[in-house]
Amino acid sequence: MNSLLPGFLDHSLELLLFGGKGGVGKTTCAAAAALRIARSAPGKAFRLISADPAHSLWDSLGDCTLPGNLTVVELDARHRADAFLAGERDRLGEIAAAGTFLDEADIDQLLSVSFPGVDELAVFLEISDLLEHGACDGIVVDTAPSGHTLQLLSMPGNLRMWVAALDALLAKRRYMKKVFQGQTADDPCEQLVSRWSAALDRIETLLRDPARCCFVPVTTAEALGVGETAGLWNQLRKLQVPVADLVINQVHGASPCPTCSRDHDREREHIMRLAETTGAGRLWTVELLEEEVRGERMLAGFWDHAQLFVAPTASQTETAAAPVPGPCVEGPAAPPSAQVQLLLFSGKGGVGKTTLACATALRMARDFPRRRILLLSTDPAHALSACLRVGIGRHPSPVRGNLDAMEIDAQAELNVFRRECESDLGEWLDPHAGGFEVAFDRAALEKVLQLAPPGVEELMALTSVVDLLARDRYDLVVVDSASTGHFIRLLELPRLIELWLKTFFGLLLKYKNVLRLPRFTDRLIALSKNLKTFRRILADSARSALYAVGIPTQMAFEETRDLLAACGRMGIAAPLIFLNRLTPPADCRLCSSVRARESAVASGFAEAFPDRRMVSVYRQGEPAGIDGLALLASVLYRSPV
Repeated sequence: MNSLLPGFLDHSLELLLFGGKGGVGKTTCAAAAALRIARSAPGKAFRLISADPAHSLWDSLGDCTLPGNLTVVELDARHRADAFLAGERDRLGEIAAAGTFLDEADIDQLLSVSFPGVDELAVFLEISDLLEHGACDGIVVDTAPSGHTLQLLSMPGNLRMWVAALDALLAKRRYMKKVFQGQTADDPCEQLVSRWSAALDRIETLLRDPARCCFVPVTTAEALGVGETAGLWNQLRKLQVPVADLVINQVHGASPCPTCSRDHDREREHIMRLAETTGAGRLWTVELLEEEVRGERMLAGFWDHAQLFVAPTASQTETAAAPVPGPCVEGPAAPPSAQVQLLLFSGKGGVGKTTLACATALRMARDFPRRRILLLSTDPAHALSACLRVGIGRHPSPVRGNLDAMEIDAQAELNVFRRECESDLGEWLDPHAGGFEVAFDRAALEKVLQLAPPGVEELMALTSVVDLLARDRYDLVVVDSASTGHFIRLLELPRLIELWLKTFFGLLLKYKNVLRLPRFTDRLIALSKNLKTFRRILADSARSALYAVGIPTQMAFEETRDLLAACGRMGIAAPLIFLNRLTPPADCRLCSSVRARESAVASGFAEAFPDRRMVSVYRQGEPAGIDGLALLASVLYRSPV
């Protein structure tokens, strides 16, 4: 046990956030921290909040008896956002009516579908209100995986776009009132904009105050986790979010067991690289335990296993590396057929989706040398480059033979869309026409037409790839997707986007003699066509399939069940489960204990999903690079008949 504990467990902090790559133990760290902090300060009130769409806090807490001063909330951001908008709808409609030529019905439709960042706003307004009104003294947050967490932390800046839009819509009325009435101070609409702006100021101030806020990145000591954590660390620094400590979870100790020894040596190298790339002052390692960290007893003692990392001396690093055995797979699957056009890999963060997607794309390229194959990532925290060890960008890049790869820059896609809109507006509203009317109309319309529903950038990016299929550029697209919660949202987005498109098409048709935006209209038409193609492919089990990826833990099992249930609701074929990172047999107490608990979870997978093929993939090093991934691919699937 350790008498030295991380400083972020001090109960004086108002906001403590845990984040990082999926599957590294963020939820465990957040739950264990909240329990320890609450019990150390019984006179204070605390909240433990999950901001991840795929909630697992209650799964982690298990049989915990919560202290009376700790409340647990799995935040339904979408529900709270809807309630928030419903309360402000009348005032927002009044603002829109004041600044555009749209009528009440138009405005109501637009407000129903276009409010980017409102989910994130709901999360932080909840946090800000709890602290401001004294409902609690401290909040611990279990965040979503890295890419989506950075979107959340960037929310105040992004949401100022909405405040700017509202301000632009009010500009004309403000001018008229000033000219004819000489005052605007008591205007309720102006007060709404001021209130939102002040709330954003409070959130930004909180997020940048090291005396009140701390962000703790969590990772495991593996190549992809270290790379993603270094990127997260740098982005947090740019956003001026206080960050000083790193937690490296599930670390192997020194051991005579060949498997544990090999993992220990490799992990030590990764931790040293993480220390060098981040410059983090304090790295805390938490050892891999024999039991899964879940429930009262394991969470209560979790932080007692934290050790401050001390870099080994040169003599300690000169041990000979144990040989790494080749990949081992039980029950290899039949390879995807030549008819498949879209192959999606999804699952809990950190389970190995990227590795298996890369290996599968390489296998398909080998088996079908005449098919043009594209491997792409839709996860905001891209990892294709690190996994393939090949530079991958936002445009298709050659990997090997008939295989290309790309990492979608969803925000860039949305920015192109907005620039086309601005260009159209520039031509339609002649800047030399004169008069304040045109100036105000232009500013207001630019802001309004820039607004899009949450997630539209991801779907725009994905449907642009579907356009490559439709134009015969590629025969097969293999997708390394975002983690479960965000991927389910992405699959459900087409309904929202179709409503958004229908709204804009209705406005363009209704005001066709007034509103002439040819490039904007063409982009909407192309998006609508690609969206319909995407939905047709998803619904056709001969042309598309989803491969679920899980690891043998109870929380990964729960997320896999949620994912497959969503696929069932949406009619998406999900015939295969990869159960990844199983512990191989070894004459070692730790390996035997971990293997026993994994076997119990694996049996649960088999019982819960009897109609799915399950492929067991054992933990053998870290497959990376084209040759290593190709070797894995050779055993993942049976040879084609």
